[in-house]
Amino acid sequence: MRWLLVVICASLLAACGGEEHSDLKGELRQLTKDLRGRVEPLPAVKTYEAVPYTAEAEIDPFRPDRIIVAEQEGGPTGGGIKPDFDRPKEPLEAFPLESIQMVGTITQNKETFGLVTAGRNLYRVKTGNYMGQNFGVIVAINEAQIELKELVQDGSGEWNERASALQLQEGGSAK
Repeated sequence: MRWLLVVICASLLAACGGEEHSDLKGELRQLTKDLRGRVEPLPAVKTYEAVPYTAEAEIDPFRPDRIIVAEQEGGPTGGGIKPDFDRPKEPLEAFPLESIQMVGTITQNKETFGLVTAGRNLYRVKTGNYMGQNFGVIVAINEAQIELKELVQDGSGEWNERASALQLQEGGSAK
């Protein structure tokens, strides 16, 4: 009886062990029987041709002595205008002109002085004083503005004059 029970269980297990999804596998075999994989051949490798460097005998345009020669032969002259680098700097030359504000004027002994603020300080300036970081010299002071002449360097190294002015800040308070 035991043997009979073992044989029945084995036959039931064998019946369950049939091929699963056999209809799908058969259809897939039918559809792919004519397909064959094919890999395209790799392109031919081109050989590298070295280009010889032939400029060894030419003059190096980046040598410093070459640049000095170019400046001497007709480089920027600036028309003779350039700032005096040996002059002692005045206190207002430490500030950019945009950060300096004109807050008023004072007249003493028929000479007009301008009152400007820079940082937290109040300064009294007169014609001939320097202010701003572009070598600006005061050329005129009146009730409404302080006129300056600045020297700025362009891209080619030439110094050019530029007129600037500080307008009176009405109703403004010193910071």
